[in-house]
Amino acid sequence: MPSSPSQVDRVVRLVQDIPEKGLHSGQLGTVCSTWFEPNLCYEVEFHPAGLPSATRALLLAHQIQEAESSAN
Repeated sequence: MPSSPSQVDRVVRLVQDIPEKGLHSGQLGTVCSTWFEPNLCYEVEFHPAGLPSATRALLLAHQIQEAESSAN
């Protein structure tokens, strides 16, 4: 993954389902923070349709990709 998605407030796309969080591949989320220990990962906030509040997940780099600027 390019270094730019690690920036806070960067929009990323989930590339695999996270069923325990109710998240599905293709959903867009916003990077809230980057964690470096014990492994590099990203805290990403999603706003799934039909849920009253946001869902946050710690994700590894291979689970997300930078969303194109034209994506909604």
